[in-house]
Amino acid sequence: MITFDQVSVHYEDASEPVLRDVDLTVEEGELCLVVGHTGVGKSTLLGAVNGLVPHFTGGTLHGRVTVDGRDTADHPPRELADVVGVVGQDPLDGFVTDTVEEELAYSMEQLAVPPATMRKRVEETLDLLGLADLRHRALYELSGGQQQRVAIGSVLTAHPRILVLDEPTSALDPTAAEEVLSAVTRLVHDLGVTVLLAEHRLERVVQYADRVIHLPGDGRVVTGGPADVFRTSSIAPPIVELGRAAGWSPLRLSVRDARRAAAPLRTALAGVTPPPARPAPAPDRETLLTARKVTVAYHGVPAVREVDIALRGGEVTALMGRNGSGKSSLLWALQGSGPRKAGSVAVGTEDGAAGPDPRKLPATEARRLVGLVPQTPTDLLYLESVKQELDQADAESEVPARGTARSLLDQLAPGIPDTTHPRDLSEGQKLALVLAIQLAAAPRVVLLDEPTRGLDYRAKLELIRIVDRLAAEGRAVVISTHDVEFVARAADRVVVMAEGDIVADGPTEEVIVASPVFAPQTAKILAPLPFLTVDQLTAVLPAPAAADAGNGNAAESGTGTGTGGPAGHARPADEAHGGAAPTGTAGGPA
Repeated sequence: MITFDQVSVHYEDASEPVLRDVDLTVEEGELCLVVGHTGVGKSTLLGAVNGLVPHFTGGTLHGRVTVDGRDTADHPPRELADVVGVVGQDPLDGFVTDTVEEELAYSMEQLAVPPATMRKRVEETLDLLGLADLRHRALYELSGGQQQRVAIGSVLTAHPRILVLDEPTSALDPTAAEEVLSAVTRLVHDLGVTVLLAEHRLERVVQYADRVIHLPGDGRVVTGGPADVFRTSSIAPPIVELGRAAGWSPLRLSVRDARRAAAPLRTALAGVTPPPARPAPAPDRETLLTARKVTVAYHGVPAVREVDIALRGGEVTALMGRNGSGKSSLLWALQGSGPRKAGSVAVGTEDGAAGPDPRKLPATEARRLVGLVPQTPTDLLYLESVKQELDQADAESEVPARGTARSLLDQLAPGIPDTTHPRDLSEGQKLALVLAIQLAAAPRVVLLDEPTRGLDYRAKLELIRIVDRLAAEGRAVVISTHDVEFVARAADRVVVMAEGDIVADGPTEEVIVASPVFAPQTAKILAPLPFLTVDQLTAVLPAPAAADAGNGNAAESGTGTGTGGPAGHARPADEAHGGAAPTGTAGGPA
């Protein structure tokens, strides 16, 4: 169905080709998971499938790419639209109509699908992706996750034989992501659709993959079965990191299989108290922001309902909830730029007194009090090069020396040239750039709206370190996210919203473990043991227990590990940090 024959792609401003001598064949009805760190060429590989690379992206493509027998060199994207459906990283970039229903029908109109068939497919897709209640809504009114589902649906209605998905679940809550992936899997199994799917949140998708295409970063492509590739890959989800630590062979890639294999491990760890996933915040934390009865409504429809919240210095708060629950609306209301129908917000001053409402301050002053990184980072990028954006951030933030924003960017996404135009960056790189710009001002309260979208595990680990540093400096950090693995590693406190209300607020280990939706993989596999992360496991797991727990026959037969328990065998904290991958790679958050 898809064939790459000695394909190399080289861009003019790059010293090395992003893809080098790629030989790859993808069969009909195969679901291939494309993995790799941010900026290694995943989007280029996907773009070559429908001719976007190089017809629209520029650069030079050597070799031959054929799709359903058509050479992409001779067939631009418009001549492959009946075969290949593409959903990019940013759904707004692909919308061409005004409402959900119109967007779902648009691609079929271009392909001259009969009206009766169009109506039937629209209804099927609305039900398939849970969009029926939104059919008449304007696209710009939808949350980021809702827009993502519409973008996927607009492609599915055309019934393509090949589906290319670039970060399809990045803006979705866990339940919505599961629904979308289940729908994609049904297309593969029932209709024989071929799917190429690039995703950084591997814990969501690895169990569905027939094959993994790994881009190590040197232009090569390594392909094989998921268990084989992840055995030694530099990037892996927590379930794989746990399997590596326990020595499982073969690796288990679903929570169900991992729980069965982990039975001896749970027995060996019974009664063991794991080290804290994060250092406990200081008890005498200063309240930096206080919100009272905050209400936000759009066209009379409430998005936030009389919310009270206090943010304390030195504390990292995760804001969670399903798509459309009001998380982004609350963040914008706290920052001061968004609409607020009622309620008050006060930011504490350096001397602890109740300070001003950022809504009533000039933008420059408000930014030093409350900084916000939006879901769509391109909203804050307007200059011609990365260097200009970074220099402007330093100037506006009035930092003592230039280079602060550049240093932050290099920690999140190293290797981005100064001369690159911001719009030419991948979505993950754009997000990293905006994070660096906003964090350069080091405001007392930092609000991050889906900051891990498009970031790989390594970049998320760097983001955690930056967030930890901000908290250590006494700043309050709020992270709105659907990334439960990131929350387990990064947050001290979790606030859950539903329909504009706060329905849960408490320590991370209490809130997310109690929820089957928000529990991380490690917690699901080792339940009822109180482990949240692989780091906690490796800190107490002795080598003998790991070896015995990794015995596939023993695990499946339910025999014990033969150890006396792991007490007294804790690893040093610095050795445990970063996971337990035997290859020496850092096991970052998912």
